[in-house]
Amino acid sequence: MIEKLVEDLKSDIKNTIESYGNKQVIVAFSGGLDSTVASLLTRDAIGAKNVELVNVVYGPFTYKRSIEIVKKSASKMGLKVTFVESLKQKEIWRFGPSCNMCTKIVKMNTVKNYAKDRLVITGSNSSDSWGKTGLKLFNGMYAPLGDLDKKTIWKILEFYSFTLERIGEHAEREGCKLKHLLKIMTNLDYHGKAVSLANEILLENLPKNMEIANVKIVGPLSKNIAIINVKPLVDNIDEIAKKIEKLDVIDEVIIAKKPLILKVIANPSIYRVEESKYWIHIGKLQPEFAVPIKIEWKESKNNKLRTIQVVGVEEWKNYQEESKNLKKPSDINLNQKSSCSLL
Repeated sequence: MIEKLVEDLKSDIKNTIESYGNKQVIVAFSGGLDSTVASLLTRDAIGAKNVELVNVVYGPFTYKRSIEIVKKSASKMGLKVTFVESLKQKEIWRFGPSCNMCTKIVKMNTVKNYAKDRLVITGSNSSDSWGKTGLKLFNGMYAPLGDLDKKTIWKILEFYSFTLERIGEHAEREGCKLKHLLKIMTNLDYHGKAVSLANEILLENLPKNMEIANVKIVGPLSKNIAIINVKPLVDNIDEIAKKIEKLDVIDEVIIAKKPLILKVIANPSIYRVEESKYWIHIGKLQPEFAVPIKIEWKESKNNKLRTIQVVGVEEWKNYQEESKNLKKPSDINLNQKSSCSLL
């Protein structure tokens, strides 16, 4: 079954590229599952000489391991890789965290500008926002995996017997360091430096294949609170915390060992929509925390905040009692479109 799917996908890729008019293509390549599978299929469909991988480097927000992984993966596939840099993320984070906007405006536009008249292949699939549109070819970009789910994409990778290397921050979802800055970035040398250095220190002192390994930077604009999320906990976690605490841009360090309450202010378009708040809590934040989290929401009066800002954190002392009444997915209408631009 997978063999037939692979052949069908290669045929679709070849026909789509031929109809586009330029056989030379670009693959927006992160080194992760989706872009790797898209690269392998495209290589086999039109030949390695016609495929160029392009990886966007986000300055201080790109993990050192990420660049190494991209180079190794490209070499294993026999494909050329080009690194292009963009620091436009700081323009987006001035208005609050927004990974989706970064992907659309920073990553894809940077790749498209580099590609010029060449078709851009992406790893978008049914699990992301583009995949849900049902469009495979749009505005000079093509998503051959558009209607596939993650389970099927993993099976294709297994068919190729290709082993992925991990950055080490998350067993399922890895990316740039900036996604761990859960507040507005008004000062690159304070807010940006904190999330960049703290996360690099953490990974340098941990085994490579942790389930969760990140440092969330939260707090008001005048204070950087570092929340260390490591799962499973390691013996040297206190030593790591001391190293992070020594950074001149870190004001306080918390190791996530017990359930936490996050105090979050949100743009009215998020605060007033239960589905948006639910997805930020359960879909975005909880999977990246090593302990259960509760969110205390407050509507923002700051019209510059387009998404959210975690302004405070404390121990969730009544977790055992309150967790019994937590909302479940069935309690919320998840079929309604969320206004949350974080996802």
